[in-house]
Order: sequence, then C-alpha cells, then structure tokens
Amino acid sequence: MAKQIFVNLPVKDLDKTKEFFSKLGFAFNPKFTDHNAACMIIGENIYAMLLVEKFFRTFTADKKISY
Repeated sequence: MAKQIFVNLPVKDLDKTKEFFSKLGFAFNPKFTDHNAACMIIGENIYAMLLVEKFFRTFTADKKISY
C-alpha cells in the first residue's frame, strides 16, 4: 500500500475555496468531501483537506488559527 499525505488547512468559505482551486485545475475526491471539508487532489497520494474553521478547530484544541 502506498503512503498517503493529507495536509489539513482551515478555510473561511469552503465553496469559494473549492471554486478558486477548481479554476486552477485541481480536482476533489468526492469520497472525502462534504459541507465541512473538501479533499483536494494535489498529486498521486498527496491531498489537501480544506476544512471550514469550525470543523478544523476540532483537530486543534486550544490553538488559535492564524492567516
């Protein structure tokens, strides 16, 4: 089994973020995409998980999100 890399990134507006990256030619894996997150395919076995801030915070207890 090949190793996979997932990078979690917070976003303010998931729909606008998906639209932006789609226009740049990126695709999304629908299996891991819903109203809280979008799995953007960067390369073979490399993905960016674009997470709405509220959902992202569930992974970062007591940490501030900075842009």
